This record gives sequence, structure tokens and C-alpha cells, in this order.
Amino acid sequence: MVAFFVPRVSDDEQAERLYDALAEFAGCDPAAPADRVQAIDFTHDGAQWRAEVGEELRGRRTTQQLRRGELLEHTVELTSSSRVLAVYPGSPFTVVTDAQPITGAASEWANPFTAEPDRVTRFDRR
Repeated sequence: MVAFFVPRVSDDEQAERLYDALAEFAGCDPAAPADRVQAIDFTHDGAQWRAEVGEELRGRRTTQQLRRGELLEHTVELTSSSRVLAVYPGSPFTVVTDAQPITGAASEWANPFTAEPDRVTRFDRR
């Protein structure tokens, strides 16, 4: 398991302040230390995605096609240049990235965006 962190912040006190500020930006409550989320796996537009703190959003889309009586599968790896800054639990979960309006970086994802996770990975409890 990974200890709680906020990307690009090395000081624990700064990380706490930024985590709270990002929650305010996203319009949600910051999670208690034991409930903080490192990553979620979720489905969006028929593709499986992973939002992991500190990493770019990544996913995969698998399609099936019947050709001459044989079922063929084709998987495409999907990426986004948006880096995940924080994931907040809730119903749905809220994901904050480093895209606009936080930085000038454009993204195909709204910032923040919400998702219903298929799987949740929590940070190591302190």
C-alpha cells in the first residue's frame, strides 16, 4: 500500500492544506485519513479507466466482432494527459486532475469529474 500524498508536494502539512483546498474546489468534503482514496477503476463510455493519484488517467476499450463464425477481440489502450491530483469518496466519487481550470492544460475530461467506481484502492492508513 502507498502512504497518502498529493502530487508535487513534499511536505505533509502542505499536502493536507492542498488536499483540503482541492476538495473545496471540487465542491466535496475531504476524506478522513483512513478513508483517503489512492485510485479507482471505473467504466466510462464502454471503456475501463483507472484514476490513480499522481498518474495520468489511463484505460482500455475491448471490442468483440464475429467474423466467419469466430469471435475476435480487439483491445485499445487509452491515455489522457490529465494527471490525477486527488480522488474523494462519495456517491459518486470525485476526481480532481491537473487540467483546466487548475492549470492551462486542456483535457477531454471535465475537471473535476465524477465516477462510480468498480474498484477502490485506499491509501495506507497512517
